Amino acid sequence: MIDFIGHYNYWIVIFLMMTGFYIVIAHGNLVKKIVGLNVFQTSVFLLYISMGKVDGGSAPIIAEGITAYSNPLPHVLILTAIVVGVATTALGLALVVRINEAYESIEEDEIHRQDEST
Repeated sequence: MIDFIGHYNYWIVIFLMMTGFYIVIAHGNLVKKIVGLNVFQTSVFLLYISMGKVDGGSAPIIAEGITAYSNPLPHVLILTAIVVGVATTALGLALVVRINEAYESIEEDEIHRQDEST
């Protein structure tokens, strides 16, 4: 039981990852698929941030009495990934708008049906 409580953040990561994956697979709505990808992406962010934290670690500022430091690199990489994720989401939503203009639907099945009929 102690291992479960001590690693609750990894269980949250697994839950969010599977939830995002399910949303992408189960729904045909393109906006819902983008939301699912964002949930999945957030779980990856939490995973990297969880692995980057050291128990009892401090910020990497040299001071007396501090012997354990946390590595700031995962946090910096996640900041960059957040910016890329926002840009990718904006691009995906712009593509959904264009698809909606062309097919008058954002449902995947309807789009495939229209493509097959032409």
